Amino acid sequence: MKVLALASYPVEAAATRFRLHQFVGPLAERGIDLTIHPFLDSRLFQQLYRKESRARTAASLLVPSLRRFGEALAARKADLLLVQREAMMWGPPLIEWIATRAFRRPMVLDLDDATYVSYTSPTYGGLGKALKWLGKTDDLIKWAGIVTCGNRSIAEYVSSKGTEARLIPTVVDTDVFRPAPARNSGELPVLGWIGTHSTFPYLQSIFPVLRGLARNHQFRLKIVGAGQEDIAISGVEVENSAWRIDREVADFQSIDIGLYPIDASMYSGWAAGKSGFKSIQYMAVGIPYIATPVGASAEIGEAETTHFLAATSDQWRGALETLIADPKRRQKMGAAGRRHVVEHYGLPAQADKLAAALRDAAGKK
Repeated sequence: MKVLALASYPVEAAATRFRLHQFVGPLAERGIDLTIHPFLDSRLFQQLYRKESRARTAASLLVPSLRRFGEALAARKADLLLVQREAMMWGPPLIEWIATRAFRRPMVLDLDDATYVSYTSPTYGGLGKALKWLGKTDDLIKWAGIVTCGNRSIAEYVSSKGTEARLIPTVVDTDVFRPAPARNSGELPVLGWIGTHSTFPYLQSIFPVLRGLARNHQFRLKIVGAGQEDIAISGVEVENSAWRIDREVADFQSIDIGLYPIDASMYSGWAAGKSGFKSIQYMAVGIPYIATPVGASAEIGEAETTHFLAATSDQWRGALETLIADPKRRQKMGAAGRRHVVEHYGLPAQADKLAAALRDAAGKK
């Protein structure tokens, strides 16, 4: 069975890397040939969210847009089209229409974010919103035979539109994401956050907590992927670095306590549709974490066993104080998280579910 996958982003983006690329091998073992074509190449993706490059980036979208039409023609030779979010990052769903309506190819839509919620990019603002197509995701849901969903909230939305939803959480290969050897117990505990420029405001929302915590506790704060060069918090030793794919696992392994704040007031329904992937990454490398109970992050793991939930500043401070002061508690919770991920979020089980969704959708042709 041949499946053509169209993704918005290249392998450097987590959505493409963990919802498509890591399944190429497992799907091949299950008799499915998955070919992936991203809309953006790595060069364009690197400059996508640089404000100084906005005009050049917008102009550069013409080339991949034209290339997409050639890839739409390639859909005729595939048994199934798999679209991760959208085939093109702007405009109407023309490529998907050509493939599903003109060429009669069955389609699976993969949603790991609530792309049906109106969202204003902090980089492109009104320009980005103007380039988007109102109701695009709803059209894609309607045309899809099956929609694979990153969390229950997205699945419920898809079902409300009358299309079959299959829940497939975003996971990691636990043979790759695994605990590192224990560090020297005398080292300062490292609080860590790994994300993107768009989720960095979530971390900023707990800066006052970290500032107050530093008055009575010693720790280091590691920030990866914020997209800002200068980050300072009074009294806190901050290590700030850009995200790099070649050290992604090592960055997670270098953390003692994972931070997963979500401020639902910032992006409303968009935040509630997040798939809780960071929780799975933290647990896979065997570290405890603290999360805001919003969307899937309220459902993943076992609260008080693998992690703490914190909705208020006082809860964040209390959870952080507990984990900073008790290395044995950190070790116990981290080990519980590792067991939980291996048992409930293994890659082979998710590959089975994805393979079944692809075959079932192809059978609906």
